[in-house]
This record gives sequence, structure tokens and C-alpha cells, in this order.
Amino acid sequence: MSHTLPLAPSPAACLAAALGRALPVLPVVAVIATLALPVLPSTEGGATAADGVSGLVVVCCAVRLLRYRRRPLSPTAAVVLGLPVLGVAVAAAGAGSTGAAASGMVRYLQVFVLVPLAVLLLVRGRRDFRLLAWSFVGLALWQGAIGVRQYLTGTGASYMGEDIRAVGTFGATDVMGMSTVVSLGLVCAAGLALGDGPARRRTAAGACALVLCVPLALSFSRGAWIATVLTCAAQLLLAGPRRAVRVGAAVTAAAVILVGGVGAGSAMLQERMTSITRVTGTPDQSVVDRYTMWAAAVDMWRAEPLTGVGLKGFPDHRDGHASLALSSGSDVEGAGAQYRRQPLLSPHNMYLLVLGEQGLVGLVALAGSWLALLVCALRGLARVRRTPSGLDCALVACGLLVWQLTDFVYADIGGPSTVLTAVCLGLVGWWALMDGTSGTSPATSASARPGPDAGPVPGAGSSSDVSPPPGAAPAPEGPEPSSAPRSPGTPEEASAR
Repeated sequence: MSHTLPLAPSPAACLAAALGRALPVLPVVAVIATLALPVLPSTEGGATAADGVSGLVVVCCAVRLLRYRRRPLSPTAAVVLGLPVLGVAVAAAGAGSTGAAASGMVRYLQVFVLVPLAVLLLVRGRRDFRLLAWSFVGLALWQGAIGVRQYLTGTGASYMGEDIRAVGTFGATDVMGMSTVVSLGLVCAAGLALGDGPARRRTAAGACALVLCVPLALSFSRGAWIATVLTCAAQLLLAGPRRAVRVGAAVTAAAVILVGGVGAGSAMLQERMTSITRVTGTPDQSVVDRYTMWAAAVDMWRAEPLTGVGLKGFPDHRDGHASLALSSGSDVEGAGAQYRRQPLLSPHNMYLLVLGEQGLVGLVALAGSWLALLVCALRGLARVRRTPSGLDCALVACGLLVWQLTDFVYADIGGPSTVLTAVCLGLVGWWALMDGTSGTSPATSASARPGPDAGPVPGAGSSSDVSPPPGAAPAPEGPEPSSAPRSPGTPEEASAR
């Protein structure tokens, strides 16, 4: 009896199937892609295109929830993600004006509640998670390439009298924007490289991580350097001690080559790195300003220990609590911007900003939410060590949260890149709170989730890449029984196998 070989699907059919599988999470990809656009001068300090797209993500999530009536949050997820609302509401009540209360509340809810919640609900499995992780890497490569060009052509932001600081499309008014994007992309690439998966994918991710070290160095951002080094070291240790030793040796060798190959800029890089160890002895003016604003934030908290001075209250109360060591502002020049003095409107420390404006109530609520996410994410990492897949997602999630919590010691929310913080928290939230039952079999998923998204799409990967509804009983992961014969099936099913 003759058998007809199934026809392979065409490239157009494969592309259409891939877009169909990724459709729910494409709005989140659009948020990340929007940050590749130049920041218009008129939008500096206000809402950006990425903020607008993030609002559409929230709307898309709400429409899907109302239309399909599925994926409700578990009580744990609702408490963890809704905890920051408590501190924000209390601080909004004590704000100096109605406008400050409204704008501050909208910003905090956008970054720490609404957008993370939308991302958590739109991500349906590890395939979507990896797509967003690679989107971070792609954005970092784009911004990093622009930053390296700025350094080589002398068109970047001003640093020590030269326009060589790599800032990407964010401009001289947001010198931390490119370093944040590149750091998050590097962390995602490191997690994908250290995890499981095809060797080709891990090799590509490792190469991207090494390439991103160059624009990160040229950003001259000490806070981003510290956060990235600590995060990558944590990812190495979580991936395994032996791998940590091998990769650590390779990274050290690459760093030596990088610093030596930068040429004329190596002296500035070495001076910038050396300045990290002088922050307590002979700090520069930027460090002095930061220490002064930190002390001012602590003094605000002492005046109002429980509720703080109110949302958006730091600029109004700064001069009454800061010492005379605080300068009038920071210099802004280069990357297409004329020289001007930029006022210092935040303490550049998220924990102290929340402490000063929201008091102990706000800090406990916000930091408690982050701590719960970290604990649940680490539990998820321990879980996937006993299964064949998922280590790359665990390392990315833990890395993103560790980087953000470390960077918050040197920075706070503000600027166009802030929306990436919300996306990161959403990814971490999905891994920590929604991936716990990802071992459900395809049959169980299909029967438990009616609707257009029911069950895995043919060719969508193993059952561990699709999340069933919360509360479904997890089935053990592993190879499916192969005792029963299988029919060739449709061409698409045969290709997927």
C-alpha cells in the first residue's frame, strides 16, 4: 500500500501560524518596539508613545478578559500585584494638590500594577515569555548600535567635555535610558544562554550578551554597571557552580579584551570604574548631589513617618530638607541638545523616594510585593531544576527582578524607559505566579480552556510551554507514551512532529 508523503507547509503558512500563536502578546512586543523610536523634545518629562501603547495593552487585556471570561487571578497573585495600591492610595490622599495626586497615582498604578497585570494575563506560556525576552534583546542591540555610533562619531551626550556618552535615541536629558535598555537586554540574553534549549539558540544569546557589553561600557553609567554585574553573577550561580566558573573565566577574558580594545576611551572608562570605589572618600559632584538628596528624602520621612509628604511631593519639599551641598542641577548637553541645567527633582533612589513620599505604609506595600515576587520566582527556578525545560525562563525572570531591585538603589522611575520596568514586573509576575501549573498535558489544557486559544497550537512545542488555567491539577512533565501507533495526520501535524 502506497503512502503519500505529507507536504511541508509553505514559509507564508509558517509565518501566519507563528503570528497567530503570538497574537495576544504582540501588543506587549509593540510597547518594547516603540522604545526604539527617537524621543521627541516636546515629550521630555511627559507621557511618551510607549506610555500610550502600554495603555492600549491594558485595554487589550481587559477586552480579552471580558470576551473570553477566563484566566482569573489566583488570590495570591491578586494580593501580590495589588499590594502597591494601598500605599499609593494613602500617599495620594496626602498629596499637596489634586493634580499631583492624580498624575502620581496614574504613574504608580501604570508601572507597578496595571501594565504588569496586563502582561501577566496576556502571556500564555513559555513560548510567549521567550518571545518577549528576545524582544528585549533586539531593542538592546538596536539602542546599543546607535550608542556605539554616537561614541565613535562624537555625537553622544557630553561627558568630561566631549560628546561621547552613548545615550541611544533617549537624548541627553535621559542618559540612563540606553543603559537601562542595554542592561535588561543583556540580562535576558544571559538567561537564555545559560538555560536549556537548542545549542544554536543558546549560542546566539551568548553572542548577543557579549556584544551588548560594549554599549553598556560606553554608557558610562556606574549604577547600570553595578546592577548588571551583580545580576549576571547571580544568574551564573543559579545556573550551576561549574558553569559559573567556566563562563566567569570567559567573561573576564572578554572584559580584558574589551577594555584594551576601546583605545582612546579606555582611560575614561578606567577613571569611571575607579570612581565607583571613591564614592565615600572623594566623591564627585554627582555623587555629592545624590547623597544630599538621599538625606533629604530620609528627613522627609522623619517628618511624616507613616504616610510621607505625598505623591509628587519630593520637589516641593526638597529645598526645605536638603543641605547647601546640593547643586542647582546637572549639566545637559550633546546628542542634539543645547547646554542647559536640568533640575534635580528626585533622589535617584526608588526606595528612598517611596519612603519620603509614601512613608512606611507605601514602602512596606511596594517592597513587600517585590519580595513576594522574588521568593515565588526562586521557588519556580527550584521547581524547573527537576524538569526537562524552563530553566532559561527562570533565569531571565530572576535576573530581571534582581537587576531592577539593585538598580533601584541608584535610580527611580522616570523617563521613557520606565515602561520597561512595568513589562519586566509583568514577566516576573507570570513566571512567579502563573507558571506553577505549566506541566498540564495538551489534552487537559484543551478541555479546560474553551475558546479560540484552547490548547496548544500544532507545532507549539511541549506541554511545558503552555500555561493551563490557574487551579488545574498539574500533570507530570516528561515524554509522552509511545506504545500506541500514530497516524500520519494532517500535513501541519506531521510537520509539527
